[in-house]
Amino acid sequence: MELTTTPTLPSPFVLEENVVVKLKKKRATSFTKWEMKDLLYVSAVLLMHVLCLFAPFTFNWNAFWLGVVHYILCGLFGVTLCYHRGLSHGSFKLPKYLEYLFAYFGMLALQGDPIFWVSTHRYHHKFTDTEADPHSPVEGFWFSHMGWIFDDNYLVQKGENYVNVGDLVRQRYYRFLETTVVIHVYLHAALLYMLGGFPFVVWGKGVSTVWGYHVTFSVNSVCHIWGHQAWNTGDLSKNNWFVALFTFGEGWHNNHHAFEFSARHGLEWWQLDTTWYVIKLLEHFGLATNVKVPSKIHKHKKSLKNRMDDMKPQTDVKMQKMISVDCSEAKAYLST
Repeated sequence: MELTTTPTLPSPFVLEENVVVKLKKKRATSFTKWEMKDLLYVSAVLLMHVLCLFAPFTFNWNAFWLGVVHYILCGLFGVTLCYHRGLSHGSFKLPKYLEYLFAYFGMLALQGDPIFWVSTHRYHHKFTDTEADPHSPVEGFWFSHMGWIFDDNYLVQKGENYVNVGDLVRQRYYRFLETTVVIHVYLHAALLYMLGGFPFVVWGKGVSTVWGYHVTFSVNSVCHIWGHQAWNTGDLSKNNWFVALFTFGEGWHNNHHAFEFSARHGLEWWQLDTTWYVIKLLEHFGLATNVKVPSKIHKHKKSLKNRMDDMKPQTDVKMQKMISVDCSEAKAYLST
């Protein structure tokens, strides 16, 4: 039996519209329902975690710094800048050669090809924290963190076979990456082995990728449960400074849900947003154009404070009417 209720949110919070969250038994993936594609994903993720077990025994500074550089290239330039703010939301434009290069970096983060990643993310924003959301903590924390990627049938049902990414499907390059992603992953691992042996594979592929997994997926899970809401988004998205620290600014998630089109997520001067700084640098050199940020009007419409201030006069009028009615009833009672 499903229980329909409104989400519990930090006070003060005013919903822009009625948002209904159905709390139900936490979903768990079943081995009997997994298909070959699911087993491939499980094997890849498990292999990356197993590689991490060798990290203490293969440590050297060259391998360590390779892992750091790999995470910056694939996590910052690939996933957060290109996959997320560029391709998913069109927050800015890059020259095609640079867009394609960054998208290739994103694919090497092993979070899926651009078509898969962008499609899933667009559906997340369209159906945030509802039953149609591909990875909401409404289904359970661990499911929103990683479990969702191990059930392809579930994603197909949610995503309707990528009908929301026609802009990418029309480009031959992204169709090519979608059909050859496994080949590129193996070639990348082989290149790392040729350059530095097994330690480079462990740190450049294993440690870097697993770190990228968990900090990125924390935006889906942690940032929809813990943190602060600054904007009236009508969902469970939160700003979480700790997640933002390790995700190049992605942790300012309530800001992002309030202004999906914005290339800047850290809207306050003190909100660290490394991805935004890189976008501004690219803009300075003429490489990033049509960079979008929210205006004062946008912020006013989404502000919780302004929303409450706008409602206050209505509340005062209602209270005055109630007091007036109560006084009238008291006078009538005393006159009898």
